[in-house]
Amino acid sequence: MPREVFVLATIAFSVAIGFGVVAPAIPVFARDFGVGHTAAAAVISAFAFMRFVSALGGGRLVDRLGERTVLSAGTFFVAISTSLAGAAQSYLQLLLLRAVGGIGSAMFTVAAVSLLLRVVDAEHRGRANGLFQGGFLAGGLMGPVVGGVLTEVSPRVPFFVYGASLAVASVIGTVFLAKVNLHDRAAGKEEAEERTTLREAFGNRAYRAALVTNLGTGWALFGVRSSLVPLFVVEGMKVGAIWTGIGFLVSSLVQAVLLMPVGRFVDTVGRRPAMILGGLMSMAAMLLVTFSSALPAYLLAMGLFGVGSAYLGVAPGAVVGDVVRGRGGQVVAVFQMSADLGSIVGPLVAGMLADNLSFGAAFGATAGILVFGPLLAVRMPETRYAPRPVATAAMQPPASLPAAGGDDGPCRSDATAKDSASR
Repeated sequence: MPREVFVLATIAFSVAIGFGVVAPAIPVFARDFGVGHTAAAAVISAFAFMRFVSALGGGRLVDRLGERTVLSAGTFFVAISTSLAGAAQSYLQLLLLRAVGGIGSAMFTVAAVSLLLRVVDAEHRGRANGLFQGGFLAGGLMGPVVGGVLTEVSPRVPFFVYGASLAVASVIGTVFLAKVNLHDRAAGKEEAEERTTLREAFGNRAYRAALVTNLGTGWALFGVRSSLVPLFVVEGMKVGAIWTGIGFLVSSLVQAVLLMPVGRFVDTVGRRPAMILGGLMSMAAMLLVTFSSALPAYLLAMGLFGVGSAYLGVAPGAVVGDVVRGRGGQVVAVFQMSADLGSIVGPLVAGMLADNLSFGAAFGATAGILVFGPLLAVRMPETRYAPRPVATAAMQPPASLPAAGGDDGPCRSDATAKDSASR
């Protein structure tokens, strides 16, 4: 595993623990300015919305300036805006500064994922993705615990701690990623400079399946689970709010244990079966809470969420890495936007269904969204074995491998290119 993967995982941990620290403080700090619950929630939504609308611009910056520059600039951008938000003197200042932070977050995420996919070959892409996601997960588990304690001291303190953790992440990126070995350079300068356009990517069935799968992930795992499940526990199951935390802990622990084994599965068995399994597991979790409000069914559903999250957090990203040639900032940005769109729209749709029908209707509709990912994955080519298109006859893939191009668009096999180059 290239050392850059471990550096990126460390940066992800620093970012996630800081985000987790500030998460409990945001609504409390907003309420200190005398605003209502909706206005307090808008501070969180503003960050997510700006992250979504600026992602494609972040992708263009990656294509023009490079991953390392944009990654360091993005983390530093969020560090400054977050620290200033901690010193905000009005609700409007807090809202605007958190919205500005969303732009930096988009820059960081697109740049980090794009760089991650370029420093590893197809043989290790799943495991690298799992390690990177593990950094986020570990930081996300630790952050809220620290954040809750700091919020008791002052709701401003977590903002400064978050800013400091982001500054550390920016320094790590600047120092330890000053020189990186990009795998796609091994096949030659011309190929390293070649880039996959959005048009080419959209022409690839595997990329389209990854987008739809990522949309379902954002809708169900990042959106509905965070916004509606806590209400379902208290109002639907009629149990204490502590069971929300227990269920989320079960889900996170299962996901953490499975991330690296799932990465190995993605690298050895394939991306397509992993996407199918992850989608079906997540859909089963939603169906469980659709038809049952019993506590054991809820805990089982949270465990299945953890399994589904592990597969869906690794496999679609590996597919994008297989599809992209060279700097793929915009292709990665659209992939990230699909999850952000799901996390924004999903809670709104599910909330309306819960208000007007029932919790079961909201969870059932979410299961219906999740089914589209496995359906498209069944029809997609297995990108793990797809050859990278090359110019010279000496580097053509064996006849036994599927041909690239056509409806499947530009895919790549780093192992094939490496073997051919050595000849």
